[in-house]
Amino acid sequence: MKRATISDQGTARLVIETDRAFCSGVWTTRGIAPLEQQLELAAWPDSEELLFDCSALSALDTTGAWLLHRTIRTLEQRGRRVTITGLRPEFSALMQLIASSAMASKPPPQVPPNFVTRVGLQAWHGLQGLHDMLAFIGETAIILLRSLIQPRRIRWRPILHNLQSAGFEALPIVGLLSFLMGLVIAYQGADQLQRFGANVFIADLVGLSMLRELSPLMTAIIVAGRSGSAYAAQIGTMKVTEEIDALRTIGVGPTELLVLPKLLALVIALPLLTIYADITGILGGMIMANSKLDVGFDVFLDRLGDAVSLSSFLTGIGKAPVFAAIIALVGCYQGFKVTGSADSVGRQTTVSVVQSIFLVILADALFSIAFNWLKI
Repeated sequence: MKRATISDQGTARLVIETDRAFCSGVWTTRGIAPLEQQLELAAWPDSEELLFDCSALSALDTTGAWLLHRTIRTLEQRGRRVTITGLRPEFSALMQLIASSAMASKPPPQVPPNFVTRVGLQAWHGLQGLHDMLAFIGETAIILLRSLIQPRRIRWRPILHNLQSAGFEALPIVGLLSFLMGLVIAYQGADQLQRFGANVFIADLVGLSMLRELSPLMTAIIVAGRSGSAYAAQIGTMKVTEEIDALRTIGVGPTELLVLPKLLALVIALPLLTIYADITGILGGMIMANSKLDVGFDVFLDRLGDAVSLSSFLTGIGKAPVFAAIIALVGCYQGFKVTGSADSVGRQTTVSVVQSIFLVILADALFSIAFNWLKI
């Protein structure tokens, strides 16, 4: 007959035989720790049925009951049928309490949400994000109004720094892409205009498309990918390194120091970049019209003055401040949404670019609807 004894100096004893285990001694907190360690290494018999005889158990508290219950549950999970006999009434009541508590603490099975639930959760998260964004815009608007009332609160040095980084340093990429866009538009329209002998109208095509729509939209998309992402990454990194909390600790508002200079600088820079994109785009169209349609520069400019009205030019320029506000606010807002890791910085930076471009195109579509309704 196989027999093994696990004990703690006679305080708590467990004797394991072929088909049964004898529990005896004092199973309480004070003397149960060594027995618990040895139970983890115990060699249990291979029989499918196992009997726990607890008639010699002299004392049992919550710790001992938990240990006995856990041991029995482990054996049952291994495919054995365990029976307990010989427990005193008070010990049996304690074991039932432990068993019911263990069942209550067992986490419910995770059921994957259905399609309607997922849609509802996404909608709720979207509404929460919209609420937070509107709150951020409202806070920024209040601080901007307060700064305009008290101009000494405006931080001119950060504004000039952001004006240089978001405006002056963006001139090469904006000019190059706008120039190429003018070339492409003129090239695509040249074949169609040649069929009808309307070569001179290439100025109408290039001028109206660039000044009214493409220059402000393309410039805003470039700035969103270049400066909007930089705003989100800068503020997000400052939040990860707890610089934002340090600013609040010394009494400096992060919105007034970080958001407002970026917003004002971009509102100034984007209309100027749009005018620059208009010029380079028309220059590219002129070059292509001269080489493809034999339309000279003087003829092109003369026709451009008749084709493009002042309202069309101001329509494109008027969109730029709105696009600038969208890019600056979305970039800064996503920077403040970063939560404590470098991975979060990259994720929120990507979100800021995607949201900025989406909202800029949406705003441009709304402008087109409004201008059509106003007959502009």
